[in-house]
Amino acid sequence: MDNNVMKIVYTFFLGALLALFVGLGIQTFYPGPEMPEPTSGIEFVPESSTPTEEQREEMAENERQWRQWQEDQQAYSRNVAVVALGASVVLLGLSLVLEKRNRVLTNGIMLGGLFTLLYAIGRSFASTETTMTFIAVGVGLAVVLFLGHRRFFRENRPDTAQDDERREQAGV
Repeated sequence: MDNNVMKIVYTFFLGALLALFVGLGIQTFYPGPEMPEPTSGIEFVPESSTPTEEQREEMAENERQWRQWQEDQQAYSRNVAVVALGASVVLLGLSLVLEKRNRVLTNGIMLGGLFTLLYAIGRSFASTETTMTFIAVGVGLAVVLFLGHRRFFRENRPDTAQDDERREQAGV
């Protein structure tokens, strides 16, 4: 019983670390756009008073910089979603390749791929680009259906059931 609990904990921990590794790797090697700093000379203008020409120019410049940053941030989120989506597909593919070797490791990698897929979908929502979001959700749906069918719904052939039983007895 205790060993099975540790296997479950390890599986979730490995999955979470893989998703964090992908997310932090993207952030490290492809940092996002820096948020603009307000113009140094801008001061609070009460609503009852009329801003000077200089204050209006500073406010317009700040607004322009803010809008540019928002556009850059949306493009960045789209690019991050694409990279994370690719990483999730690689992790999920790796889990299929290793499926027969070590069930606990395979499940951890698969869970990491699924967590990374969720991250990619979240970043695609942040991009506000519906095409990218649709693609990310579509890939996610296809991958989850394929993995679900392969891991949980295919018939357990007698030789496969015996292999699974031997692996469980060996503690793998």
